[in-house]
Formats: sequence, structure tokens, C-alpha cells
Amino acid sequence: MPHVLPDKVYTAAQVRELDALLIAAGTPGIALMQSAAEALWLAISCRWPDDRRMTVLCGGGNNAGDGYLLALQACLAGWEVQVLAVADPTTLQGDAATAFRRAREQGVSVGSWRDGVELSGVVVDALLGTGLRGEVRAQYRSAIDAINAAQGPVVAVDIPSGLDADRGVTLGCAVTAQLTVTFIGLKLGLLTANGPDYVGELVFAPLADSSPQAPAAAYERLSMQGWAGTLPPRKKAAHKGSFGHLVVIGGGRGMGGAVMLAAEAALHSGAGKISVVTRSEHVAPLLARCPELMVHGMDDAAQLEALLAQADAVVIGPGLGRDAWARLLLEAVMAWQGPRVLDADALNLLSEEKTLPSLGRDTIISPHPAEAARLLSLSTTEVQSDRPDALREMLARLGCAVILKGAGSLVDSDDLEPPSVCSDGNPGMAVGGMGDVLSGLLGALLAQRVPAARAARYAVLVHALAGDAAAAKGEVGMRATDMFAVIRKCLNQQEG
Repeated sequence: MPHVLPDKVYTAAQVRELDALLIAAGTPGIALMQSAAEALWLAISCRWPDDRRMTVLCGGGNNAGDGYLLALQACLAGWEVQVLAVADPTTLQGDAATAFRRAREQGVSVGSWRDGVELSGVVVDALLGTGLRGEVRAQYRSAIDAINAAQGPVVAVDIPSGLDADRGVTLGCAVTAQLTVTFIGLKLGLLTANGPDYVGELVFAPLADSSPQAPAAAYERLSMQGWAGTLPPRKKAAHKGSFGHLVVIGGGRGMGGAVMLAAEAALHSGAGKISVVTRSEHVAPLLARCPELMVHGMDDAAQLEALLAQADAVVIGPGLGRDAWARLLLEAVMAWQGPRVLDADALNLLSEEKTLPSLGRDTIISPHPAEAARLLSLSTTEVQSDRPDALREMLARLGCAVILKGAGSLVDSDDLEPPSVCSDGNPGMAVGGMGDVLSGLLGALLAQRVPAARAARYAVLVHALAGDAAAAKGEVGMRATDMFAVIRKCLNQQEG
């Protein structure tokens, strides 16, 4: 069973279509269930070989069929197995009914779920599958609560029960698993929003070779395949101008650190020249920390026009503030024609406009959920309740490359590529300054002539992988400055 996740990511409806295509191509549904049970058994027996006890909770659909056949596998291996049916198994239909009969005929004992039953050993969630749409019903809610209170490890069949397969949100409640084994197609809800908190370790089992009639994937999972050559090769006769002049604008009063992080990240990401535009009070500290930068104290935003005329790309927003000075700087950048990154306060200022402007294909925005909510005149909760829809809406309104940050960052742009989801990264990155580092990396790629749509995807991936490398020393206490060296290493490994 492969442990590497596939790059293609599907909606729940598409996975059902994939399942139907496999059956139509000659693989019986019961054979797919048997393969799912074998994949589950392999994953469980490899991780908890000494437990030798299992409790399987089964619902009323095909998810339950997988659970009954898994219980049979465990029984045949000599494990002590308890199966608890939350839905009457005699009402099962099709392949799930066949799976139940096979298990019973070969000696698997099935009892009825009731509150207070002890869940011993490895606890398997085979309650609800990807078809769940409404709130979890009371009968299943009590079973989910019991699973989450169990002492042993919890394994989810295909998807943790109660988790929306498309949006990664809970439908009232959800199983919190230590391991999820998912089948046939990777579902977006496993990777974004709250999904990763409920999924635990994620293992993918295809069950059968994919059909040539398979639908185009709804999303692409970002991985390091296919990025070689993204940055132009460095010729021996190159000079600093060969790798672009990036202007980083930000650092209102009391917020010089944000623009410093963005600029230094850009320096570690290969930009040839970096100019920083900030408040005069930040000039000396920035130069003392990083003498490679050209730092311009501009208390008069009118001075920016001459510098923009020399720029290959611009980043505006880190620590910018929302005062008159910040607004004048943003107005100048909005009038400038060239590759741009708008982040942080630049987005907050933009959201105050009566009508959002069309930013164009050379612009990247990178809002976190609260900033996205302001742009869309929604609440943060509404954005997080349907991240894919929020991504689509920002792309439609602003017409630029969009990065919706957060667990399972989403990226989309006005090109022929499908939207992307990033499954890398870790909670240690949830500290101040990480977004500024991403802005600097984005700006450096744009300055080096990487198209915005590609730069957005590549930067999100490199940023996440660098965060994982930095977390090797522990997630607690990570700092944004820990990212610089590993970003540089990641870029050089890929382009070397």
C-alpha cells in the first residue's frame, strides 16, 4: 500500500464517479470493499501489532461494509474483535449487505451500539462516509462522542465521520482519528480547513488502477515534482540586475519588523537587488541588521514613483499600517504596471474600497482568512466554512493569483491549471511574521521573472516545506527568522 499521497485531489462527487468507473470497468464493488479492508488491516497491524484487540463501529452505508470486512480480517488473524452496529445491519443494501453476510457467516459477532459500551483496543470508525451532507444525527453523535473518548488509537475508514469531504469542516461533530486510510481518490476536505486536525496520519490506498475516463481532478496537491527550472539558470556572467530588482514597501510606525522579515526572506530567495521603502525611523535598524538591503526612508509617498520606475516587482503590505501615508503608497503601487504582491495591510486597505479593483494576472494576493473575509464582506467563520468557495470568489472579483492561507493553503489563478492545495506545513508556523516571509519569497520569485500563477504555487510549497524543515528542532518556539536558511536550501536543492 503506497504511503505517498497522490497529486490529484477530488470532490466527494468525483470520487463516487471514480468508484462507479472502476466497477463499470470490471472490478466488482465487493472486490473494492475487500481491497479497502485489506488496506485498513495492513495499516492497523503495522502500527499497532501488539494490541490484538479491535472495536469496529459500523453505520448504514458502504463505509460499514468496509468495517465488516475489516473485522473479518482481524478475526482471521486471531484478534479479539467487537463489532457494534449503530444502524441495523439487516437494512444494508448491495455490497455492504454482502460484506455483512460474509462477516457473519465466518463467525464475526455483531452487537448493537448503545451508550456505555466499552470500546477496547484499536477503535475503528466505519460510521459515515463522504456522502454526509447535513448535521450528524443524534444516534451517530453519541457514537462519535464515545469514539473520541476511547482510550485506544482511533482509525477512520476513508474519512473521519462527521467531516465534510469537500470543505474540511465538521457537520456538528466529527471523529478525531490518529490514522485515516482513504480510498480511490484523495478528498480535498482531508487536507484543508479543520480536516487535518481530525484526520491524523493520512494514508492513501487506490484499491485499483484508475480508469482512463477518470474526471479531471478538482485540485492539485502541491509537491516538489515538476518545479525544476522554475528559476532561470544563473549564468557565469550574470550580475545582480540579472535576478531582478524587488521593492518591498511597508513598516509603518512601530511595525518595522514585518517589512524587515519580508525583505530578508526575499534576499534568501534569490532576488538580485532589494530596496525597502519604510518610515525613516526604521532605516538605521534595518541597515544594521541587513546591510545588503537598500533602505529608503519615505515619509513623503510622492518620492516612490522614481523608485518604482526601476523595479521589476513590488511587495506592499507587511507592517504597512492603514494611515494616510500607507494609503498614498498603495495608490502609487496600484497605478504601477508590473508584477506585484499585495498582503496584510495592503489587503485591508483594499477591502475598504467601495468596489474591488481588477488586479490583473501579474498580481498575487495572499490573505489569511480574516483578510479574505474583509475582502469578501464576510465573517472569518463564513470564509473558513467554505474555503474553496471563498477562493473562487476572490479570483472572480479580483482577477489575480490568490493564496488563501491557513491549514491546507489553497491557491488559484486565472490560467489553465486547476487550483492547488498544500498538504505540507505545521502548527509551529502559526507565529507572527510567517506571512511576511511568504510575501518576500513571492516577491523574489516575481523579480526573477517567474509568472505570478506559477510563483504563487511554488512559493506556498517552498514556504511549507521550509517550515517543516525548521520544525525538525520542534514546533514550539519556532520563529519566522528560522525560515530564511531553509528556504534558501530548499530553492537550491530544487534548482541545483
